[in-house]
Amino acid sequence: MKIYTSPHAPVLVRNESIYTNLAVTRFDDFPREQPAFIDAATGKVISRGDWLQLTQELAWGFRHEFPRLGGVGSLQRGDVVMIFSPNSLAWPVMLFGGFAAGLCMTLANSSYTARELEHQWTNSGAKVVIVHPDLLSVVLEMFKNVKLDLTAARRRIIIADWPTPDPAFNDYIRMQNLLGAGRLFQEERFPEELANETTLLCYSSGTTGEPKGVMITHRNLIAVIAMIEISYPSLHEPNPVISGPIPFYHIYGGINLLHFPFIRGVPLVIMQKFDPVDTCKWIEKYKVTQMLVVPPICLLFTRHPAIDKYNMSSLRLISSGAAHLKEPLVKALRNRLRNAGADVAITQGYGMTEMSPTTHILPAKDFIRKAGSIGTLLPNLEARLVVEDVREAAPGEPGELWLRGPTIMKGYLNNSEATADSITPDGWYKTGDIATLDEEGYYSIVDRRKELIKYKGFQVPPAELESVLLKHPEIADAAVIGVVDEAEATELPKAYVVHKTGLQSYDERAFCLAVEEWIKPHVARHKYLRGGVVVIDAIPKSAAGKILRRQLVERAKSEFASAKATGAKL
Repeated sequence: MKIYTSPHAPVLVRNESIYTNLAVTRFDDFPREQPAFIDAATGKVISRGDWLQLTQELAWGFRHEFPRLGGVGSLQRGDVVMIFSPNSLAWPVMLFGGFAAGLCMTLANSSYTARELEHQWTNSGAKVVIVHPDLLSVVLEMFKNVKLDLTAARRRIIIADWPTPDPAFNDYIRMQNLLGAGRLFQEERFPEELANETTLLCYSSGTTGEPKGVMITHRNLIAVIAMIEISYPSLHEPNPVISGPIPFYHIYGGINLLHFPFIRGVPLVIMQKFDPVDTCKWIEKYKVTQMLVVPPICLLFTRHPAIDKYNMSSLRLISSGAAHLKEPLVKALRNRLRNAGADVAITQGYGMTEMSPTTHILPAKDFIRKAGSIGTLLPNLEARLVVEDVREAAPGEPGELWLRGPTIMKGYLNNSEATADSITPDGWYKTGDIATLDEEGYYSIVDRRKELIKYKGFQVPPAELESVLLKHPEIADAAVIGVVDEAEATELPKAYVVHKTGLQSYDERAFCLAVEEWIKPHVARHKYLRGGVVVIDAIPKSAAGKILRRQLVERAKSEFASAKATGAKL
């Protein structure tokens, strides 16, 4: 067995709660009056001292004020609480207030439909949902679907109306109501082996299938933050400020934006959503030095006029994640920003929800020399490259990347079969990604075994879309694959469907367009069938009934080549 290790020395991983680590063990590394979180749109600031007080107040509110105000009961250690909200200044208070109270927080995609939210609510066993006011209607529809009347639903809802209280929601328990009545000065403790209790439930499709609850422990989070800290590019900016439009419900944003900058004492400028003009405006206003992005944002920045209208010279580092950033795009963005007066290192990392999430980071000094590489392995991790689950890859040969270390998830919630399929008995997590390793210890992702589609960094599980498509009254069978859109630097979900009664050729185009529209109310925006819909006679399957996606991928490539040759649109 060939095991590869990190070039970095191992780091200490403490056995305590993530909140204890942030609020006690390492809290006084920086002054309490130093800004920790800044709302980009309003300029409102939460200092480190404010954060400590607010999170302790909310933890007290969960325990004591919530039942007093009519909630379903005191929220106690181990209870699951869902956050359903776009990015906001309330996030670091909600999330870490929950951690202080010993709760297990599950983070839901703010673009979910009621059907998608219902799956996470029921699967996670959530007791309460903290919801942004704009998303309350989705939550109410979800509760209606699970047969909870409005009175019962209100006992399980907290409106995230902080820092701007909204009296329009006086019939509900509001986040504002839970603050200011007391403080939980002694956070819930998780010493020694108790640090292996689950504190975060993020939903991932893993290598295949419907979204599953990834059980991430206190120790996982403490380990990944310490490991990133050693490996993260250090550019010695005199006044570092970090920002990024990555959603906090995505583990990439939740850890690398909410946790990591706090440990480093770097203020985070919070963007509610991505808008290229606003992003450039806020880079200038707050003198942002570091940005966390995904490849489609890098692509947009290479051609958007806002880059030339605002002062971007404070930028020193752009770090991309959630999907592969290719060498041509790195160089194109570097040149564009240079022309705009910004000398920026454009690096990337690699990881997955099941690894808490980061496992590799490309050093800033090598961003041109090793452009396209995901970088080197983080400390405390081991790696293998395995060919077809049976042998080690020869030097330079591609193999599936297997990883082992303290950041591997505890497992999938209530799904021992999926856990066993992804983690070997001796602790190796199978990523499903095919990688190569060069002589200097730099990894590159070259292919993917897993079925998962990545649209602009967001997971799109084919099986989930297929199950939705099969509810269409005219579809007898369906298969979904990802097709590469080089122009947008992403994959697009594409569906192949079998019509129940058959169609005349002149009806197919209208039917396919109708299916694309039909699915939109049933799924989040990132799951739309942007790659199109194609009617075929039969879905190719193995003797065991497994969809032969590779055949459909090759068919899609042929269709694209044919359309390109004729100038037609697919």
